[in-house]
Amino acid sequence: MKYLFALLLSCSLLLSAPALADGKEPILIKFSHVVAEDTPKGRGALLFQRLVAERLGGAVKVEVYPNSTLFGDADEMAALQRGEVQMLAPSVSKFEAYTKQLQVFDLPFLFDDLAAVKRFQRRDKSRELLRSMAANNIYGLAFWNNGMKQLSATRELRAPGDAKGLAFRIQSSSVLEAQFAALGAEAKRIPFGESLKALQDGIVQGTENAWSNMTASGFDRAQPFITETNHGSLNYMLISSSSFWQSIPYATRSELEAIVEEVTAQVNRDAEELNRKGREQLLGAGNARLVTLGKEERAAWRAAMQPLWQQYEAEIGADVLRAAQTVNRR
Repeated sequence: MKYLFALLLSCSLLLSAPALADGKEPILIKFSHVVAEDTPKGRGALLFQRLVAERLGGAVKVEVYPNSTLFGDADEMAALQRGEVQMLAPSVSKFEAYTKQLQVFDLPFLFDDLAAVKRFQRRDKSRELLRSMAANNIYGLAFWNNGMKQLSATRELRAPGDAKGLAFRIQSSSVLEAQFAALGAEAKRIPFGESLKALQDGIVQGTENAWSNMTASGFDRAQPFITETNHGSLNYMLISSSSFWQSIPYATRSELEAIVEEVTAQVNRDAEELNRKGREQLLGAGNARLVTLGKEERAAWRAAMQPLWQQYEAEIGADVLRAAQTVNRR
């Protein structure tokens, strides 16, 4: 009887042990990103880490490296391809070398508001964009939103011509270069982590970003004016390498993808709340003055930017552009 009890207890322990109790090392996911932890992306990375630890036990381990502590803007994509990092959430602007279709998110004044962006991301055409870089070993998992972009500068920007002669920090994007060229301004590609210093040193006199990023990075210390343009959306794509992601056992991969879906919903909720709070905090600090556009003023900005839609239609694809335009409710 004692032998039978011991045998049953032993079997019970084996069945309840973690999946990798056979001595195998856990699957390691290094998640690198370039922003602060108290941003939608930063919080999303930490939530992903926590949920994986809770639900996958010792089978998968996630390490998070914020604020460019592991890789910066210029290096992270190459690091992914080399297998030195397994998960990133770059801005979609960073994927220009791999696909032109994602430039749709950079087109200024294409989307009326964040609600339109979210509607587009639920469309089949948008889901296709997640797999548009498979030939480059890039596996898109989800879109993470960080709200709409605002313009900041050393002088008031109320009309499109007010930006003429200024230099703006941008992400690595030809669409954004064309956006500022259309305003008679210069665009300089500068990694996000170097943006504040570039503003403080006068290398650039303006930038564009979401409220939460402006607040977290202290841009108001170098930018006395912020124009609430909501001219474009700041979107990230959560990615892995296709070779790594598809090497994960199916059951574990399915669990990870379910966690990604849950985290994505939370990230997008957080983004709206953090941008609201960031706006209040930044304006409440009194370092920068808000420039609010009237209906006719905003229409003038949109008219100045709209030719870019046609300029990039062939690269992006008329079908993608059409799908994006249909989500607006004008």
